[in-house]
Amino acid sequence: MQTEIVNCLIVGGGPAGYTAAIYASRADLSPVLYEGIQPGGQLTTTTDIENYPGFENGISGNALMETMRAQAVRLGADVRTGTVTDADLSSRPFRITIDGEKDIMARSLIIATGATAKYLGLPSETKYRGLGVSACATCDGFFYRKKTVAVVGGGDTACEEATYLAGLCKKVYMIVRRDVLRASQTMQERVMSTENIEVLWNCNTREVLGNEYGVTGARLERKDGEIFDIELNGFFLAIGHHPNSDVFNKWIAVDKEGYIITDGKSSKTNVEGVFAAGDVQDPVYRQAINAAASGCRAALDAEKFLKMQK
Repeated sequence: MQTEIVNCLIVGGGPAGYTAAIYASRADLSPVLYEGIQPGGQLTTTTDIENYPGFENGISGNALMETMRAQAVRLGADVRTGTVTDADLSSRPFRITIDGEKDIMARSLIIATGATAKYLGLPSETKYRGLGVSACATCDGFFYRKKTVAVVGGGDTACEEATYLAGLCKKVYMIVRRDVLRASQTMQERVMSTENIEVLWNCNTREVLGNEYGVTGARLERKDGEIFDIELNGFFLAIGHHPNSDVFNKWIAVDKEGYIITDGKSSKTNVEGVFAAGDVQDPVYRQAINAAASGCRAALDAEKFLKMQK
């Protein structure tokens, strides 16, 4: 198996990873970045982004990620295609296996692998992803002002998404598969007191409906077998995220959901020389601007760590 020694290895090609590569390049750390199975991260599934500073008229998710990547490359980052399939963080340099066929020995490691939104697994859901199907109300809610949307889920996140969207949209349906909400009492009360939120109890989504322009509705099935359609402009998933930390969590401390635990406001993990940035360590905000900021912190932390090793 091929082996290579690098000063700073960054795993993940989203806003956190690319920003870390930009800062690490400027610090002369000669960073190597592996983009993983989804170069650009979750933002590549988003059409227009209007809340990222610096783009007065908005920018597409793909364009923003391509710009970040190009900036990192221009500054000297070695950006590569490949996925981490194994890791040994028991000693430095850390051994990271790429695609099961190449070992990278890294003097420092920045994990920026992100988190994957949980979807229902419907073919129609995949078909309309980015065309009305979204897993981020904060990111995409603006595009549904005065329109009708649905939120799938019954926990705190779903309630938060629904109440946020209710402030923008004409009508918000909550599609809940049980006859109760799993959310906290406070969030339940907030949903129930919001006039333009209607909870559809005991319902599962059978199909997302749409045309060449995007989502037009959803076909639902009640627990008693009744099947009915609702008209929609947007379909939001709020059934959770899964942090992409599995390959590392034998070595790295994670919370009960798998998010990497970092030390205070830093990017430091429990393993000296390993840093985490972006959604893989952020179960709360999950915004591109926060991911980019944490990528900056991770690169600065790695730079300081490497200097102390000399």
